[in-house]
Amino acid sequence: MAEKKVSSLPAKLINGGVAGLVGVTCVFPIDLAKTRLQNQQGIQVYKGMLDCLAKTIRSEGYFGCYRGAAVNLTLVTPEKAIKLAANDVFRQKLSKDGHLPLWGEVLAGCGAGTCQVVVTTPMEMLKIQLQDAGRLAAQRSVPTPAQAAATGPAPTLVAPPSARPNPPPRTSATSITVDLLKTRGLAGLYRGAGATLMRDVPFSMIYFPLFANLNALGREKVGDVQDRAPFWQSFLAGCGAGSVAAVAVTPLDVIKTRLQTLQKGEGEDTYRGIVDCTRRIMTREGPSAFLKGATCRALVIAPLFGIAQGVYFLGVGETVLGLLG
Repeated sequence: MAEKKVSSLPAKLINGGVAGLVGVTCVFPIDLAKTRLQNQQGIQVYKGMLDCLAKTIRSEGYFGCYRGAAVNLTLVTPEKAIKLAANDVFRQKLSKDGHLPLWGEVLAGCGAGTCQVVVTTPMEMLKIQLQDAGRLAAQRSVPTPAQAAATGPAPTLVAPPSARPNPPPRTSATSITVDLLKTRGLAGLYRGAGATLMRDVPFSMIYFPLFANLNALGREKVGDVQDRAPFWQSFLAGCGAGSVAAVAVTPLDVIKTRLQTLQKGEGEDTYRGIVDCTRRIMTREGPSAFLKGATCRALVIAPLFGIAQGVYFLGVGETVLGLLG
């Protein structure tokens, strides 16, 4: 089967939006665990991803795993649409006679990562505050080593229902946005933009060329027309390329998360910028701290981009436009 005709830009935007909505709904709890694990500095509230999810469900309920999801679901549509559509546009512009060299694939990915930052930065900024609120609340119930020595064994992080205090009032994305705009202006929503760009551009430079090559494995090319990959190949290529790119840029994601977190726990560092953050993490926590949440990132990004490529394969955007037309 020959490769189908290139989709229109509106179809690409719809495909990217649908892929983002479906993907985020499926993997958001793991993303929440990633954020909380990456922000741990002193008191270790969570031992790992599964421990984080279990304690979150016990203390905040099942929907506690979806704190910040509304922000993601609202903004992930333009974010993923821009990322995937921009990559396709750049690839078309850089192609010559139907051929795109490796440098062109990398450059197209770089352009896609750069374009998405305008939406990604405020989305991540708001999402991180909401996701990390539960960790800060749980941390306050854990005594410091000095307190533990003075009062005896440390209590369990999850109190029995009768003794569990009322959860703190939840802030909303709207209140955080209003507060940031009042106190810091528009720049407040774009805090960590440099770190976001530093993460997303290398990610896209790795992901898109790797996906294109994995998706082309075993496919014959006659002239300028290449056989279309089956659905399972597109899905697995998206998962594989996504997981490799996600793990590769995890150190940059840790730096971005730390810089964008406004509320810090007891004894946790605040940072003046990317260089200061990198230096402090290396000095106080060691190199392994830069890989915090790597497994979570792979488990989030792999299905997210596998679903995205699956949506593109199925032509959801083209179908929607056909029904509307």
